[in-house]
Amino acid sequence: MDRLSIAFAVLIAVAVALDITLNNSIASLFLARKFMDLIALVAFWR
Repeated sequence: MDRLSIAFAVLIAVAVALDITLNNSIASLFLARKFMDLIALVAFWR
């Protein structure tokens, strides 16, 4: 596999793990809610 994609996946995994341990998953929950809003907006324009 490509080294850049592996490094990016590890970086995302570390960021999520740090969010879960240090921030009680608040940032991940915020991003999930905003992603759901984006999906609803895209579905509306479809």
